Amino acid sequence: METHKAKRVAIIIEAPMERRLSDALISAGVTGFSILPVLGGSGRSGKWSREGQVSRAGGMVQVVCIIRPERLDALLDAAFKVVENHIGVVTIGDCEVLRAERF
Repeated sequence: METHKAKRVAIIIEAPMERRLSDALISAGVTGFSILPVLGGSGRSGKWSREGQVSRAGGMVQVVCIIRPERLDALLDAAFKVVENHIGVVTIGDCEVLRAERF
C-alpha cells in the first residue's frame, strides 16, 4: 500500500488556552486537529496530576495535528505565538499517512 510523508505536531498547553490555539491554527490554514486531555505528567516544575481538580483551569490538553510538510512553518509560527508566554511543549515528528488528500 502506498503511503505519503507527513508531519505530526503535538502541542501540550494549558487547557484555558485551547480555544486561542485552535483559532490560531485555523487562521494558519490547518484543516484538522484533535484535542486530547492530559491527565498528568512530570516536567521542570515536578510531578503534577489533574486528580482532585474540579475545573479545567489547572489542566492541560494536547492538540495533535498531522499536516503536509510544506505547511509546517505556518503551523509552527501560529503555535509559537500562543505558547511563547505560557506553559507549553511543541513536538514535531515524521509520520506517513494513507490518504494524503485529507491533509
